[in-house]
Parts: sequence; C-alpha cells; structure tokens
Amino acid sequence: MRLNSLQSLNAARRKRVAAVLLTDHHADEEHVILEGDPIEEPFVALVERAFRSGRSIAFDSASASGFVNVYMPAPRIAIIGAVHISQCLTQMARLAGFDVRVIDPRTAFATRDRFPDVLLSADWPADALTADPLDRYTALVALTHDPKIDDFPLAAALRTGCFYIGALGSQKTHAARTERLAADGFGADALSTIHAPIGLDIGASNPAEIAVAILAQVIQALHSRRPSLSWDGPQ
Repeated sequence: MRLNSLQSLNAARRKRVAAVLLTDHHADEEHVILEGDPIEEPFVALVERAFRSGRSIAFDSASASGFVNVYMPAPRIAIIGAVHISQCLTQMARLAGFDVRVIDPRTAFATRDRFPDVLLSADWPADALTADPLDRYTALVALTHDPKIDDFPLAAALRTGCFYIGALGSQKTHAARTERLAADGFGADALSTIHAPIGLDIGASNPAEIAVAILAQVIQALHSRRPSLSWDGPQ
C-alpha cells in the first residue's frame, strides 16, 4: 500500500467514512474511493458490491485484475432511553459486534449500576449528539415515549441518513410523532423510514424479547443498506 493511500484511509477512518482501496495490477495503480465518490467503469458494480456487503473482493478480467479492499466504520447503535429494554439491548448488541451508547437525561434511569461497561450519557440528546454526532453507520433507537427526549434525535437521524431509525410506541403515539416531525419540515418519504412499531414482528412481549426483535431489525437494515444513503432535508 502506498503512503498516500494509507493517509487517505486513515483520514476516512477518523471521520467514520467507508472507503475502498482499489488495486489494479494490470495498470499498476491503486485508488482510494470514499462512499459517495464517483466511480469509473469497469469498477462501478464491483465497488458498490464491496460497500454494500462490507467484504473485500478479488477481480480478474481481460482488462483488469486486482483487489477491492473495503474499510467500513464499526456499526454503532445509539439508544435513547435508559429503560429495561435498553438494558437487554445493550448486552445483545455488543455480543453482535455493535458499539453501543445510551443517552437519557433522566439521571434516575441513566446510572452506572443499570448500565455497567456501556458508554452512558445523562445529557439531553441535543447536547450528547452535538458532542458526538450521528452518522450513516449508526442505528438510532428511541425508547422513552417522551417527545421532549425522543424527537430531537429522531430528527437528527433523519437528517443524517442513519442506516436504521426506530421508535417505540403505539400507532397513536407514532401518528402524533410524525405530525410533529412533519411540522419540522420532514416529508412523507423521510418519515416512512422510521420503524414504528419498532422491531421485527415476532410477537415479543417482554423487554428481552423486544430487544431481540429490535436487534434483528437493526441487523437486517445494516446488511440491506444501500451505499451513500442520505436525506437532503431541513438542516
């Protein structure tokens, strides 16, 4: 790997941007391509597949041969609400390989006893997400039922293009939620990306089962995401 390629990949890693290193042995060239960058033929489908799958690919044809090495940011889950479901979800998500953070300004819930060894913030989401913003490789899971706590991170997730956005609540609760977000400038297409009711429909009834349903839906969204998804909405 050439020094300029290494420097570009390190910069992408610091910014949590997906990148591939395209090495073409026939042309004796290598290129760093960031997710969202224009891609030249004949490598479009190859690079898009690498970004989508998160797996490196070897290629060999009459005109080119080499490797597409992909470097993806570690997937994260930002959980809004230090509730019982969150206690189960943090443990399961970490076992599945996710970096997890929990945000809840209610200090009676956001305690180290309830969430040992988890990145925990007792700040309001507006402050916590300003200090450590969401990105396209983060899933946003809102679990408080409280619009004063949930609405800001949901709007931030829509603007950012998080690969998964889910919110706990009944159909009535979600209808009121979408009305508030629509008044904030979000259209029907953006609002339809919010998973509510949250989680896959497996008949979950207790906190652990609901956590399983949520995590399964997050994993499904991660592996079916399309590269460079972002929504150009109100800022």
